[in-house]
Amino acid sequence: MTGTLILVRHGESEWNLKNLFTGWRNPDLTEKGQGEARGTGKLLKAKGFVPDLYYTSSLRRAQHTLDLMLEEMGILNLTITRNTALNERDYGDLSGLNKDDARAKWGEEQVLIWRRSFDVPPPGGESLKDTAARTLPYFAAEIRPKVAAGKSVLIAAHGNSLRALVMAIEGLTPEQILKREIATGQPTIYQLKDDGSLDHRVEI
Repeated sequence: MTGTLILVRHGESEWNLKNLFTGWRNPDLTEKGQGEARGTGKLLKAKGFVPDLYYTSSLRRAQHTLDLMLEEMGILNLTITRNTALNERDYGDLSGLNKDDARAKWGEEQVLIWRRSFDVPPPGGESLKDTAARTLPYFAAEIRPKVAAGKSVLIAAHGNSLRALVMAIEGLTPEQILKREIATGQPTIYQLKDDGSLDHRVEI
């Protein structure tokens, strides 16, 4: 028996569009982002995916993405579990800053280290390693057992919290996961075995 895990990064947010570090700040989706979310919902419906359980972060852009997807899938009267464990990486002092302004303040090399290293956090914020340290225990305790039991689970979350999940599921190294791009509004779908390990990735 296999279960299905569907990971979706939120659609384009207002701060993605403005090239700002977002982290735990709470902008909503742009019109384009809403279209991305609706498009993913239509795609999943067309491919016959009907999730049993739904998870998202405590942030508006992920919640709105999930709501729009479910609307397009025609799924109503359901329970959605929201948890800060699935939040985006906290960018600390970088949050709200334009990425070009951050480079001007701290230097391009330092900002690149904060953005693309595995374990170096920005001032007052989280590294990807830190993000994984809160995301993965929640996934292991709350979500993976349900997928292992044969359920279909949909998670709408963020680039870095989803990177942490992809890293664990696919058994990637820190170097490998840092190179993995997770596009806004695009689903990543896995079949997991009854022991919670990866069976295969589903291409749609």
